[in-house]
Amino acid sequence: MSSRRNASSGLSCSLPLPTGFRNHDFFEFHQRDPLGVAEIIDGACLHKGLWWQRMPARLSIHLTDTSAEIELQADGPIDTDGKPVLAAMARRMLGLNQPVEAFEHAYADHPLLGPMIAMNPGLRVPLAATPFEALTWAVTGQQISLGAAVSLRCKLILATGTRHSSGLACYPDAECIAGLSLETLRQAGFSQTKAQTLLTLSNMVLEGALPLAEWVSEPLPASGIQARLLAIRGIGPWTVSYALLRGFGWLDGSLHGDAAVRRGIQRLLARTDPVTESEAQAWLAPFTPWRALVAAHLWAYRIDQPSP
Repeated sequence: MSSRRNASSGLSCSLPLPTGFRNHDFFEFHQRDPLGVAEIIDGACLHKGLWWQRMPARLSIHLTDTSAEIELQADGPIDTDGKPVLAAMARRMLGLNQPVEAFEHAYADHPLLGPMIAMNPGLRVPLAATPFEALTWAVTGQQISLGAAVSLRCKLILATGTRHSSGLACYPDAECIAGLSLETLRQAGFSQTKAQTLLTLSNMVLEGALPLAEWVSEPLPASGIQARLLAIRGIGPWTVSYALLRGFGWLDGSLHGDAAVRRGIQRLLARTDPVTESEAQAWLAPFTPWRALVAAHLWAYRIDQPSP
């Protein structure tokens, strides 16, 4: 039976926020692009352009001291039964599914992690709107600076040429990117390998070989996803761990390949010499199943460096 369509093309819901929710972390992640092509922060509200049921849409998340008010407006009729999906997406984006209290309790007395956690209590990892956005962002950001990655991301969004009626550009979904040519992606600034990887990922999503929407469900089959992604040319361990973190909220990816994480470990250990990838991997290993959350604290600990 087909679901009913909402002529007003809008959905809304409200989510309670835990005491001390760190609004600034959420907004900082979503205002990486200074041009505001697909995301705009207006006071205490995020407006984000995206695709919803194959229509351009604008997602708005307004944060108060106690709640998140979520609204979605699409350029066309949408299913009226989409409110639970909208609420689940907002919960992921806000990091509300992350058991950070258990992590902080477990390591409150740790000689190194304890003081670092005390600097940023209640830290959660903000997520991308969809796992596909997180995965394509991870590929985009491989082995380049954050500023270069943000610029490249902006060019990818503009290359697909879709805007919501509000004027916000929409972050492309798999069908949008699959419709681009390799030459178009190369002209946008992507390397041959990254361009081909984006096209491969997009086509695999459309063919059902990467059922990202199904994988959002709990519990996350992380090991199976890792194996599937690592088999794709152009994707390595850092890309997988980062995509699982920003796309699904999986807190146990080992981000030892992340330069900012290694610098954070170096500072935490008061070392003068750089920390190697193998050393960072060994240092993070005992903190499973929280290795990615430890990495997020290391990003925050490196206050002179923006987080990716």
